[in-house]
Amino acid sequence: MIITTGATGRLGSLVVQELLRRVPADRVGVSVRDPDRAEHLARLGVRVRAGDFTDPDTLVRAFEGASRVLVVSAAIRGEAALAANTAALDAARTAGAQRIVYTSHQAASPDSLFAPQRVHAATETHLAGLGVPFTALRNGFYAGSLGLFVGDALRTGRLLAPADGPVSWTAHADLATAAATALTDDDPALDGVTPPLTAGAALDLEAVAARLGELSGTPVTRVVVPDDVWREQAVAAGMPPGAADFTLGMYAAARRGDFDVVDPTLGRLLGREPVAVDTAIGALVDR
Repeated sequence: MIITTGATGRLGSLVVQELLRRVPADRVGVSVRDPDRAEHLARLGVRVRAGDFTDPDTLVRAFEGASRVLVVSAAIRGEAALAANTAALDAARTAGAQRIVYTSHQAASPDSLFAPQRVHAATETHLAGLGVPFTALRNGFYAGSLGLFVGDALRTGRLLAPADGPVSWTAHADLATAAATALTDDDPALDGVTPPLTAGAALDLEAVAARLGELSGTPVTRVVVPDDVWREQAVAAGMPPGAADFTLGMYAAARRGDFDVVDPTLGRLLGREPVAVDTAIGALVDR
């Protein structure tokens, strides 16, 4: 049985959809914190069981009978994220999974300026040490998160943010297909730590602002805000100080060029060009 965690989240739900196009529903299981949110999957014949990374005992039953397990990285921060990720990986090994797949990031590094990349790097190291065939999906930066960085640019005509750098914004759906491939096939590119799985271009926020203006018909100007000023304004607007510092880490990593990477592997897996970032930008214009 193929088990997917996070199956009611944005990425995990797309992975399950792709799996159901490839294998019978009775070969698919999901581990979710709230089984009620996965009733639609149960009606299709998918096995739905409760599992919580922060309560490892629940994962024993959730992963029972697993042949392959997808561990979608925990949506929490700091050391708690690493503990949650490693608990899920350990449970997958205990369940007898023949391959463990983990959603890492293209910029995973122990010296990253962006905290999640340090967590991904440590999780990859733990995964590699389990003695089980594994795949660490080096996913590109999710294009669906662009809205968080664009803010009110379409309304104000100004995209206000700290200095940044190019980012290879990549579609959730394309990365979900890559994950489903790792769960159903034995492509050599998906054995161990993968190459960066990215779209075909990297854009900084100046380029994003230009595309917003072109697609909306209203010019959008990119305005660079000093880090300390941005932080002060963000906290004054209600962002928790810890969240502001967390976000500034992303900008610092982007300035260093951590996300300025494109690679052909994802396109080869898909058999086509990955979805361009213009699709995500167009969605912002249309919302």
